[in-house]
Amino acid sequence: MITRESIQNKFKSIFKEEPIIVRSPGRINIIGEHTDYNDGFVLPAAIDKAVYIAVSKRNDDLISLYAEDYKATYEVELNRIAPSDLQWPNYILGVVDQIQKRGLNVGGFNLYIDGDVPLGAGLSSSAAVECATTLALSELFELHIERLEIPKIGQMAEHTYAGVKCGIMDQFASTFGKKDHVLKLDCRSLAYEYVPLILDGYTIILLNTNVKHALGDTAYNKRVEQCKKAIDWIKEKYPDVVNMRDVSVAMLDEMVKNKDAEVYTKTRFVVEESERVHEACEHLKAGNLIALGQNLLASHHGLSQEYEVSCDESDYLVDFTKQFPQVLGARQMGGGFGGCTINIVKDDFVEQFIAQVSAPYFSKFGKELTIIQVKTDDGTSVL
Repeated sequence: MITRESIQNKFKSIFKEEPIIVRSPGRINIIGEHTDYNDGFVLPAAIDKAVYIAVSKRNDDLISLYAEDYKATYEVELNRIAPSDLQWPNYILGVVDQIQKRGLNVGGFNLYIDGDVPLGAGLSSSAAVECATTLALSELFELHIERLEIPKIGQMAEHTYAGVKCGIMDQFASTFGKKDHVLKLDCRSLAYEYVPLILDGYTIILLNTNVKHALGDTAYNKRVEQCKKAIDWIKEKYPDVVNMRDVSVAMLDEMVKNKDAEVYTKTRFVVEESERVHEACEHLKAGNLIALGQNLLASHHGLSQEYEVSCDESDYLVDFTKQFPQVLGARQMGGGFGGCTINIVKDDFVEQFIAQVSAPYFSKFGKELTIIQVKTDDGTSVL
């Protein structure tokens, strides 16, 4: 188990300094996939799995990084930072680059990173790294970066150094998460409200397919382009439309359907998924978990059959849950192409559910299924 003391001790053994330590959580998303980069609505929550960053100043211009997961060091001079072929340093270096572009001064520093957010599981370990790094460097160099700037810096670091044109949801949830709540986030205005997540006898179980997605190498960026193409066509008649957020299914029927059937199907999913976020919030406020579960299943159908960002393993797991009335709903979570499914499971059925799903999954795919039980938690903070 990672504690403040374990991070502190490890940092001191490597860098011989007392660090500032920041924790930033991973996130789940109840519903609202691929709506964030379309200026739509999302419903994430921070979780009790986190990334921990420890930092101290140096007397030179060197950035010295150590990643516990990889048992690896990376060093570069401050004025020579650039994206690395190693990938993992990019989430940190991209943040440094964004801070510098804001005209803020950072010096050389030592940084140690560890965490218990499973990598490649769609729980946004990368966003947690970016947010933790931003707050850690702000504290270390007294930059006074405003809280709302933390997710913006993280998002731009991901665009420029990791090469993924992500929306802002992951970084926002990591920064602003609140225990026992989900965040209904408007990805255009960044207005948000906390909606209580009262599961009342149910628990959230993530089933990690152990299919590793690498979003930069997948169809993710193609989907972004397809959404932009639809917008260009719609603007020919509706010039006030800026993003998919402003689009109705009627507009898609009129301006896109006859031009490109695939773009039409993809973008209709985005419009309908954003609507499901509003519906899910109403279900949560009313305490209607059964209706929420139906939302999740509808979302998965769209992700799999319409947006086509699922995989055989995720589809199998979601279909498997439908035989159990004790599982209210399930869907693939995250950008897609692997990672986890999210499941709302009755408390007293969790062990039986895990036992029943694990063996057939291994038998079919030859992969172990990793079970992750999560609770909601608070956002990025200095320990």
